Amino acid sequence: MEARIESTREKKLVGIRMKMSLTKNMTRELWHSFMVRKSGIRNTVGSDLYSMQVYDPLYFTGFDPTAEFEKWAAIEVTDFDSIPEKMESFTLPEGLYAVFVHKGAASAGPVTFQFIFGTWLPGSEYDLDDRPHFELLGDNYRNDDPDSEEEIWIPVKKQ
Repeated sequence: MEARIESTREKKLVGIRMKMSLTKNMTRELWHSFMVRKSGIRNTVGSDLYSMQVYDPLYFTGFDPTAEFEKWAAIEVTDFDSIPEKMESFTLPEGLYAVFVHKGAASAGPVTFQFIFGTWLPGSEYDLDDRPHFELLGDNYRNDDPDSEEEIWIPVKKQ
């Protein structure tokens, strides 16, 4: 699996967030809650959806499946002038990312993440940066379909 290194501009996102852990994964509930309200967002930029994780700075110092993080279901917007009820805004800062294309069912994602964090990152010239991680769910995303495709964006900085 190859990574492409990409620098992003700041992005304005609107969505819903939940605290969860790997052992108390509430992703399905989060996305259901977002999708039933998504039509209320009027100023979207494209149709790509963001599945974003905001981790505590010490989250990756040791593996703990019960450690909580904040997960977002969101979409990019032009501005924060009109945020629907029960939704929030988030400004994704600009920065450098390693981008990986995950092909296959979402349930096979842990294999891709194991490669990224266990093989690619330690062997690269990059360190993990303390910014949000996200998956970009575009036109080829089909959840648990074996033909699904999504981009995994990992924040990095040069060593």
